[in-house]
Amino acid sequence: MTLGHVRLTSYTRKRLSALAHNVHIMSTDKKRVQFRAPDRLIDRADALAAVLGEDRTDVLVTALREYLQDAAHDDALTQEIAAAYYDDEITFEQLKALVGAEEAANLRVLKQQLDEDFIDEVADA
Repeated sequence: MTLGHVRLTSYTRKRLSALAHNVHIMSTDKKRVQFRAPDRLIDRADALAAVLGEDRTDVLVTALREYLQDAAHDDALTQEIAAAYYDDEITFEQLKALVGAEEAANLRVLKQQLDEDFIDEVADA
């Protein structure tokens, strides 16, 4: 694929596609975050930023977004997220942000069914 006179690599095409897909979830509301990370990791992020013509923040935000997207498709992690929701450790809105609206709706229905079953068991005891 070419853009003007520039030939885009498959990695760049993938990133552009991901950015286009995620534009709707981006907002002007941003939260400032500070954290400590190993020097080597930040050096690698800086090097990638230079290659891509971006700043460090863009690289880190993209990496975090992709990590969270991948995590949402990890079955073991999804089970842990569901357990946290069932135990009221996270809200429905947090659940939805982690696993997506459809999966969150399914988990909410299951939680309601589990709560109803528990109430029935206690009533029968």
